Amino acid sequence: MCIRDSVYSEKDRGTTFKIYLPLIDAEDMTEISIEEPLIKMTGTETILIAEDEPEIRNLYKSTLESFGYTVIEAGDGEEAVKLFTENKDKIQLLIFDVVMPKKNGKEAYDEIKSIKPNIEAIFTSGYAENIIYKKGILDENLNFIKKPISPNELLRRIRKVLDS
Repeated sequence: MCIRDSVYSEKDRGTTFKIYLPLIDAEDMTEISIEEPLIKMTGTETILIAEDEPEIRNLYKSTLESFGYTVIEAGDGEEAVKLFTENKDKIQLLIFDVVMPKKNGKEAYDEIKSIKPNIEAIFTSGYAENIIYKKGILDENLNFIKKPISPNELLRRIRKVLDS
């Protein structure tokens, strides 16, 4: 294998890496153990998701709906506040991206908190936790999950927040 054939990069377009993995025989699969199995963490609560990336928002939505949750989705913080105001009696939890257009996740959360002070939230971001806290975007006592988030981690955190 030649190294230069494994990486392709174009300015302002991105980089592609080709990674070749060995094939595994079916009989070798018995030796592979999954450390953290997907735990079925079902719920019937309604969750408002505010995420500006449609692919991520759709992934959250399909995961949560397949585990029994009802999902209301917003593409930015401003829309999240509007949807919360219209559905405030139904929504038990917010899952907000920290960095979004129009209103960031914390700004939207603060506005919603003035409407329903006991509402809980989980914040997500692709940025490192220390950067989020250092820039003062989030308080350290808020629930935060760094992206990418496994379905297992998302479901666990949701149950932990809703059940506390």
